[in-house]
Amino acid sequence: MKKKKSVDMKRQAKPKKASSARAQKSWTEKVKDPTKTFVVKKLDKDFADMPAGAQMLIATPQIVEDYLRHIPKGKSVTLQTLRNDLAHDYRAEYTCPVTTGIFLRIVSEAAHEQLTEGKPIGKVAPFWRVVGPKSALNKKLSFGEGFVKKQRRAEGIED
Repeated sequence: MKKKKSVDMKRQAKPKKASSARAQKSWTEKVKDPTKTFVVKKLDKDFADMPAGAQMLIATPQIVEDYLRHIPKGKSVTLQTLRNDLAHDYRAEYTCPVTTGIFLRIVSEAAHEQLTEGKPIGKVAPFWRVVGPKSALNKKLSFGEGFVKKQRRAEGIED
């Protein structure tokens, strides 16, 4: 009498999904994405440093990049000042701290990407004027903390 082979369904190899035909967007493409638009929304409940009922701006990477490009060489702006200024410019009371941090990272990575492609330092968004050497974001950047320190020192920004 022959024994039937038992089949363990959990161990069977699952068919692989077809790989996406689209390549992942570059950091620069993420900044320049024309489908992204800002939103000002009323908060339903307290969130971070913002009370329920407040008007909160959710910016875009392009808005953050534009702001950075207007910071004069040799000057530094805190992330809180950036958020306050954007909220004022877009008639909101606050700017979302979470998305602002994400967008600042996208802009920072895009600027470094552009530098590695040969763009001159004066033509990229000067993210180092907001990202300080002790910033949590600085530790997340793919190119390390040294670049920010070097650029801030070159512009005479004291830390």
